[in-house]
Amino acid sequence: MRHELKYLSGFGNHFSTEAIPGALPQGQNSPQKVPFGLYAEQLSGTAFTVARHENQRSWLYRIRPSVVHTQFKLQRQGLFGPVNEATPVTPNQLRWDPLPYPEKPTDFIDGLITVAESGACEQQSGAAVHLYAATQSMEDRYFYNADGELMIVPQEGGLVLRTEFGLLELKPGEIAVVQRGMKFQVALAEQKARGFVCENYGSLFRLPQLGPIGANGLANTRDFLAPTAWYEEKSGKFEVVSKFCGNLWSATLEHSPLDVMAWHGNYAPYKYDLSLFQTINTVSFDHPDPSIFTVLTSPSELPGVGNLDVTIFPPRWMVAEHTFRPPYFHRNCMSEYLALIYGVYDGKTKGGFVPGGASLHNRMSAHGPDTAAYEKATSTELKPEYIKGTMAILFESRLAFRPSAWALKTELLQKDYQQAWKGLTSHFKRP
Repeated sequence: MRHELKYLSGFGNHFSTEAIPGALPQGQNSPQKVPFGLYAEQLSGTAFTVARHENQRSWLYRIRPSVVHTQFKLQRQGLFGPVNEATPVTPNQLRWDPLPYPEKPTDFIDGLITVAESGACEQQSGAAVHLYAATQSMEDRYFYNADGELMIVPQEGGLVLRTEFGLLELKPGEIAVVQRGMKFQVALAEQKARGFVCENYGSLFRLPQLGPIGANGLANTRDFLAPTAWYEEKSGKFEVVSKFCGNLWSATLEHSPLDVMAWHGNYAPYKYDLSLFQTINTVSFDHPDPSIFTVLTSPSELPGVGNLDVTIFPPRWMVAEHTFRPPYFHRNCMSEYLALIYGVYDGKTKGGFVPGGASLHNRMSAHGPDTAAYEKATSTELKPEYIKGTMAILFESRLAFRPSAWALKTELLQKDYQQAWKGLTSHFKRP
């Protein structure tokens, strides 16, 4: 079915959309008879009884209800690669090269592999970080995640997310969030694609509070886009894969699950163009904390402490006086997984941190600029400078990330990462 791609704008708004005029019931969510013989089905992203301003749910009006499928059977135990629970969580700084593309045809699900996990999906706390490298679109195969919401971050190659709610086109420099329980399919816009996936087990992502910043700044609500209603009516043999309590389960059905003809609500997948982020930075002296670059946050039960924060380091002006401008040397109570989408990260200019690569610094593990970045920052003329052509994304959790067995054994793990700081010798001069 040909579809003209349109989007609904605004983070967390209540939307109403229909692929065929008249498909949305008027006046009540679940009338005795839904227009066109459709089924009414509610998808709840939060408990029924949470505060009204936090409640997220959508009503879907579909050709068949989601319950129509065979019994699920266990397909694969563990995550997309088992986390090595026998190995102590390491305080060592870790860094990986980009994930290579598979030699045989591989879709998005089979191309996923886990790097690290914090917390536990069964307890709805923490997060996991995965990589994907795909060389073919998903065909007659669909996926949903019961453990958390998925943030998909393309690094190379565009994607088309075909969801129950509609279509989302996604390219490097954009992110998309497919929330818990939503069925979707990933098609490649090009011959191959790879990137990062952050799986949020905790409370749903939301925009951070702006506080003294005021009404405007950082990510603006109007720039988040949700899809308009779209559906496919297909019969045949299809597979739906579910990630449930850390394992993959598979069931079959005789119709496409993307048969939602209309929907309304505030629980929907969405995308965001990172280039629209309004950077707030210093114009006087000193370096702001990286929290000033937060796009989305998943709060924990502790006020001001994130279960998971998503932060970016985009193109921006640096204009501060008498200031060390790269990211400062740092030890943090949060654990940080930093991935480079494109360009050169201003804290790692010596090499080794390349697009598609990533690093992990667990809580209180020291990190900071490499030797080359330090020497440049302490000797360069401090005039206004525009950092351009770069985009890095940071997944930060209050919980320690446990690397997977694959992440600790893969040849992509850089054995010499700590050499990046080897040249930081003493400059102390006794007065």
